[in-house]
Amino acid sequence: MHRPLSLLVAAFALLAGLLPQQASAEARLALVVGNGAYSTVTPLDNPVNDAELMAKALRDVGFEVTLVTDTSQTELVLAISRFGSRLRAAGEDATGLFYYAGHGVQSFGSNFLLPVDIELQNAADLSLVGVPAQAVLRQMFSARNRTNIVILDACRNNPFESIPDLSDNGLAEMKAPRGTFLAYSTAPGEIAVDGIGGNSPFTKALAARLPTPGQPIETLFRNVRVDVLKETDNLQTPWDTSSLTVDFQFAEAAAPSVADIQVQQIWDLVKLSNDPLQVVLFLRAHPDSAYSREARQLLQRLMSDDLQPGPETATPAEPKPAPVSPQKNERDMIELARRSGTADAYQAYLEAFPEGAFAELARLELEILLGEDQSTDPAADIRLSPAELPEAPPEDQGPLGTIAFNAPLGMGEPDIATRSISELIRGTPKFPPVEGLPEDVWKQKPCSSCHLWQQSNLCEQAQTYLADETPGTPKQHPYGGTFKDALRLWADQGCP
Repeated sequence: MHRPLSLLVAAFALLAGLLPQQASAEARLALVVGNGAYSTVTPLDNPVNDAELMAKALRDVGFEVTLVTDTSQTELVLAISRFGSRLRAAGEDATGLFYYAGHGVQSFGSNFLLPVDIELQNAADLSLVGVPAQAVLRQMFSARNRTNIVILDACRNNPFESIPDLSDNGLAEMKAPRGTFLAYSTAPGEIAVDGIGGNSPFTKALAARLPTPGQPIETLFRNVRVDVLKETDNLQTPWDTSSLTVDFQFAEAAAPSVADIQVQQIWDLVKLSNDPLQVVLFLRAHPDSAYSREARQLLQRLMSDDLQPGPETATPAEPKPAPVSPQKNERDMIELARRSGTADAYQAYLEAFPEGAFAELARLELEILLGEDQSTDPAADIRLSPAELPEAPPEDQGPLGTIAFNAPLGMGEPDIATRSISELIRGTPKFPPVEGLPEDVWKQKPCSSCHLWQQSNLCEQAQTYLADETPGTPKQHPYGGTFKDALRLWADQGCP
């Protein structure tokens, strides 16, 4: 049966589109070597265990691993050559990693990895029977790929101390070709511990750290260094050097959830606004988000700037009504809603400013408040302790005495009852205007710098309290709940 030509063309086009994507996909290739069963020098207990542990850890983070153990010189050279060929074929986006555990020595500033069949009587023969570490770097550099990692846990001891010109301990520091990260189990010229628990302290710490999501390679190896120092009582200090030109993580950070993305988008908008009220609302809606600390720092800075007293704080004894700025009025209403924490207050804001700067956040708060469990006592969360309840008005005033802007309130504590609204708004608050605000920002500062309180806009602010029948306020007013009750009465009487 002949297929239509158009279908064949589409099929070839599909294959043509798929093949380049597969070729360009990032490959992770690793060669892991563990040599311990030496025949002519001191055998080592842990390198094979270390290589097996590292191979598993690398596979778990997406590497295609070739594991070879107890290799002869021929086998080791062949494994390195094949590794270079595979890396060159993988393309420039590939990541190459070489790990070696076993004996390693330095001679005249060059490092050599020792196969298990090595026989050496003279230092001049080392390059003939050992494998130069530079050979690994040359193979990796020839691939022209962007990221290469070399990890050497090869400084246990020097098996050739008795041979002249081979008395140096540890390995020499090598120069990292561009795009290479070099890691040593200990500092240049120092000896690493083989370990007594089946693995070396370095490899054990590294394998445990590899799965850490979202951690840059530099940070990961720094944490490994801390782990090894602790494990060896500061006797062994892992070392690394880098010429990487791209960021690399062994384990990618987990993809953010839809909720995390939404919170991030909200915070980005709030942060750009530089508006303390929006920051406060964000913290209330997302108190435990990843941005809470940054938000609190921003709020402290913004409030510190806003609350600094300026020339306008010197309010005359008889303040004259001033035109109300719509922007300021909007800010006052959302601030009142935030402090009262009631659905009615947020609804009042939205009715007044349906397209306001805080409308979206107000809707969010309203949705949260309306969605709370209605089976519980709605007053339970806002009841005040006896110490917080406003004092009863004097007997000669009656429960609803007249409140005037320039007359003593006659209710509450003496320092409140004996002063008028006009006097109080030029005084200093008893409580922070925003919950958690440091004392040095608000204490001994005039309230006029908090709210720009004047008779006209204060009356409009007080009007919003009429929708709230609850005595006092669950979130402390700067002058306490009594002052809020007085403003409610004042507004109810037409703000005389």
